[in-house]
Order: sequence, then structure tokens, then C-alpha cells
Amino acid sequence: MRIAIAGATGNIGALTVAALERGGHEVVRISRSLGVDLVTGDGLDDALAGVEAVVDVTNGPATDEAETVAYFGTATRNLLAAEERAGVRHHVLLSIVGIHGIEGNAHYAGKREQERLVSEGAVPWTIVPATQFHDFAALLTSWTEQDGVATIPPLLVQPIAPADVADILAEIAAGEPRGRYVDVAGPDPQDLVDMARRTNEARGRTVKLVPTWSAALGPEAAGNALLPGKDARIAPTTFDEWLAQQR
Repeated sequence: MRIAIAGATGNIGALTVAALERGGHEVVRISRSLGVDLVTGDGLDDALAGVEAVVDVTNGPATDEAETVAYFGTATRNLLAAEERAGVRHHVLLSIVGIHGIEGNAHYAGKREQERLVSEGAVPWTIVPATQFHDFAALLTSWTEQDGVATIPPLLVQPIAPADVADILAEIAAGEPRGRYVDVAGPDPQDLVDMARRTNEARGRTVKLVPTWSAALGPEAAGNALLPGKDARIAPTTFDEWLAQQR
């Protein structure tokens, strides 16, 4: 199949490209750095010529909620319109587990807008909600770290390996539209603060962690809010296995 990846130069995008190519598919890479701009629509029609399925793993800017929703909304509308013109038969969107129960998070608001547009659009679709990635805890601390001290919300998550997410997206893109797919998650629940401590240690970094709720991830994200549903698809790679690769 000829399958396009929107956000192909990002981490998940690159892994999904590799997974599809291992499966013998022809992959079209969509990225602003490659001359295709989802916000302006420049290059989209040419990129989608002959494409049968599109996987959207784009990321949004780290701005306020209104700007993030506007960005995701514009990019998704342009992508879906170009897909309809090109006769694309399957739109696959990577989303996030738990976003519908948490307010005040700009990124989650943007992902909800993406889900709304895709589910109401004319292109047959699959939405794949995934839990946070194994590197999420270390990423959060890198955003908040100052003078060797970082704040991190005391959350319970069930993280998944990025490569496992890419494999699942590649499998789904090559199949028929499924509507809203089951949650996908890693094998085991983890404490986010402990994940950050262990990841930083594995990477040889010393960071003092201060468990702190934030505006983006407050107490409403506690408990089971970010955990997968009971019928979730469990990916194979454990956090410990991923961590061993970070040393």
C-alpha cells in the first residue's frame, strides 16, 4: 500500500515510517521540513496523490489552549480535505488515553479537537488512544528543571514503548477503518515520579524531583484517569526493558 505519515520526521513518525517499510509498504513522508505544510496546505495535494491511507502523528506547538486548538483544527481540516480530494480510504489518528476527563491541558484540548474533526469527517477513520510513552516522565522533568530541581506531577500511568505504538499504527493503517480503537498501553502501571528518577539515573543525570501538581496535569489526572480501559490492547515492551536501553 501507499501510506502517508503526517509528522513523519518526529519520533513516532520516524518509527512508524520504519515499521511500514519493514512491512513492504510505500511510505510518503509529510512534514513542513520536507516541503508539505499542514497549516497552509502547501504541497498536500501532490503528497497525497495515489495514497490509500494516512497516519496522523503530528504534534502541536506548546502554547496556550486557544492557539493549540486552532493549530490542530486548521492542520486537521486541511489534511482531511486533501484526503477527500485524493480519494484516501483510511485516516488513522494517534490520540491519548484520558484526554476527555482532564481540562486545562492545552495539548489535550487540541487532541480532542482533532478527534472531533476526524470522527465527523467524510474520510473513513480509526482513532488510536495510547497511554503516555516510556520517556514521558523524563520529558516532563526536562521542561520544568531549573538549577538541578524539577517538578513533576505524582501520577499513575501505564506507559508504552514508542516503537510498540509505531508497530500498532502500521498494522492498523494497512487494514480497514475501525472507528474508535481500544486503548493501547504498556504492560504495567508505573508511578510517574519514580519513572523520572529511574530514567534520569539511567541516563547519568542528577535531578532533584519535587512532586507537584501543575495547571496542565492537576489532581483530576490522579488515580485511574490516565490508565487504559479494561479492554485495552497491551503492548509487549516493559518500562524496565526500555530503561535498559537508556543506560
